[in-house]
Amino acid sequence: MRNHLDRDLTRLSAVRNLGILAHVDAGKTTVTERILYATGTTHKRGEVHDGTTVTDFDPQERDRGITIFAAAVSCAWEGHRVNLIDTPGHVDFADEVERSLRVLDGAVAVFDAVAGVEPQSESVWRQADRHGVPRIAFVNKLDRAGADLDAAVESIRARLHPVPLVVQLPIGAEDSFTGVVDLLRMRALTWSADGGDTPVDTPVPDGLREEALGRRRRLEEAVAERHPAALEEFCDRGTLSAPTLSAALRDLTRTGDGVVVLCGSAYRNRGIQPLLDAVVAYLPSPLDVPPVRGADPAGGGGRGAGRQRDAGGEQRPADPNAPFAALAFKVGATPTGRLTYLRVYSGTIEKGDAVWESGTRRTERIGRILRVQADRHAQLERAVAGDIVAVVGLKAARAGSTLCAPEAPLVLEPPGVAAPVVSVAVEARTSADADRLASALARSAEEDPSLVVRTDPETGQTVLSGMGELHLEVAVEKIRRSLGVEVTVGRPGVTYRETVARGVSGLVFRHVKQDGGAGQFAHVVLDVEPLDAEPLGTASPGAGSAGVGSPDAGSPGAEGGAATGFVFRSAVVGGRVPQEYVRAVEAGCRDALAEGPLGGHPVTGLRVTLTDGATHVKDSSETAFRTAGRLGLREALRRCAMVLLEPVVEVTVTVPEAVVGGVLGDLAGRRGRVTDSTVRGGSAVVTATVPLAELFGYATRLRSRTQGRGAFSARPTGYAPAPTATPAR
Repeated sequence: MRNHLDRDLTRLSAVRNLGILAHVDAGKTTVTERILYATGTTHKRGEVHDGTTVTDFDPQERDRGITIFAAAVSCAWEGHRVNLIDTPGHVDFADEVERSLRVLDGAVAVFDAVAGVEPQSESVWRQADRHGVPRIAFVNKLDRAGADLDAAVESIRARLHPVPLVVQLPIGAEDSFTGVVDLLRMRALTWSADGGDTPVDTPVPDGLREEALGRRRRLEEAVAERHPAALEEFCDRGTLSAPTLSAALRDLTRTGDGVVVLCGSAYRNRGIQPLLDAVVAYLPSPLDVPPVRGADPAGGGGRGAGRQRDAGGEQRPADPNAPFAALAFKVGATPTGRLTYLRVYSGTIEKGDAVWESGTRRTERIGRILRVQADRHAQLERAVAGDIVAVVGLKAARAGSTLCAPEAPLVLEPPGVAAPVVSVAVEARTSADADRLASALARSAEEDPSLVVRTDPETGQTVLSGMGELHLEVAVEKIRRSLGVEVTVGRPGVTYRETVARGVSGLVFRHVKQDGGAGQFAHVVLDVEPLDAEPLGTASPGAGSAGVGSPDAGSPGAEGGAATGFVFRSAVVGGRVPQEYVRAVEAGCRDALAEGPLGGHPVTGLRVTLTDGATHVKDSSETAFRTAGRLGLREALRRCAMVLLEPVVEVTVTVPEAVVGGVLGDLAGRRGRVTDSTVRGGSAVVTATVPLAELFGYATRLRSRTQGRGAFSARPTGYAPAPTATPAR
């Protein structure tokens, strides 16, 4: 066993866990399929338009021609194991991307050579920034009319703000694109017209040699500016050797100080082998990333081999000898059983082992371990640190659950889940199907945490909430197809918020309750104000706390709307309210944010300050002060001037120039505000901010206005004040 573990530790340096990220239709899935083909994992190229792809295996994905569910595959290249996740590109499935990025060590960002950086490209790039995931860029579709590598790179620089380090020069353009010049080796790689598998390695063509030398020089200068060792060699020799340049590019990629840019055409199978070489050369292995940090649920100090503790929590290194720790990032139901997808961060797990699950705080047993190839699986005897696998046999694990050795418990930070913005009422057409529908909805919410199922207290209807129209449409269609349940779906409605426009100060609330035995007494004085306003007072040092009420808390709303989130402060002096009661008041205030006074919508964008209070020697308790905080803030909100907020999205519409006037008028009629308009290759690209509620049915309207030649994409940008009429909840 020890020999196995020693070999596994050495093997970790040859593992790459990466994701493919991009805007919808940039070619992510085609890149993935060509990688599988180039590595010999598949023997036939899968095509999106033919519905023959490996990773887009769900019937809805093949029908719609887009990636909906993140799919994991594994392949081998030049002695390295590449675990790859093909992620969705549509904004409605951004949570799938979030869960994937949480467990990845690197990523390939794919960009369209004609469109450059598109809205969802920017969104997934920012998600990767938040998770600190190193990236390399692949500019795809260089064979298309209007393709321009330099323009695409400039859009990356301008919109995403990295330092692009271009390591290739295209040979030919558009239909005549046949290969690339490798600027590190100063060699040309060309592919045959029939899409041959292996590139031909030749000297740089004479007509491109001068340009290639100039680009190599600019690459060396950019690297030397940012890498000390490269700068030293550049100053000594006036140039950089290929090994020094390659090592510097690897360091800059892994620190995020630069982004290596490659190019090609995945559809024509050109540029994939150099991309795989770059993945191996520049992206990190599990040994190159910092040890994962987690919290000790028992609160004790870490002891034993592989357990390290610092101010940031307990660490687990990527070591097969360390205690087992893994994060579940996806749960799926298959005909053969319930699959739980894991990223193993440390230790080793074997079939039949018992693991501790953080959510239910109980022990479960691993039934089988599977190497995942999208919808196909190969059984494994064990999995070690650095692996991405699926396991069968876990009954309670959810996406975000930590699995660890029972003798060394640990809780890892789960992936964030965005708040849903669109809701529909769903019900079974027959009473006989009602129970089956309820069970199917519960399973859907378990598999996809961004889906929320609730019962409307006023109408009694079952309400399904998600990230957009398409997200909900896919969820309902999946229920129909998998269970054969006929479902009636109501008209979509958006999720509104309420915020404070003008606050109140000095609101006094006393909670007194005496019904025999120990009573309840709490006295609080609250100030409530908009979050973007100047604080009414200065908190005493060390008093109070600040919190965030939503994933985008503290950021400005769209179009200058109110800031989102919640901050709690304490300005109590003299110990009039003990610290444990201050925390209870904050918890009560957070409870009150669930329903606002305008229409019962969640409240956001406010600061609450506890300025004074009083206690009773016998009747005061944390429960009493939590109740006072909840009821006191509700009373304060009724006295505040409140504003209703609606979700706003940034829409990018691409249409023929001849019809742009009608499209602009339609956007204006939907309360849209145009922020940019450009002409690119005979098409007009219009960017506007539009209330989400106005976009229902827009795809059909746009196709009608443009004879099917128009397309649009949207991404959330926050919340903005809604019209004065309060919509139904």
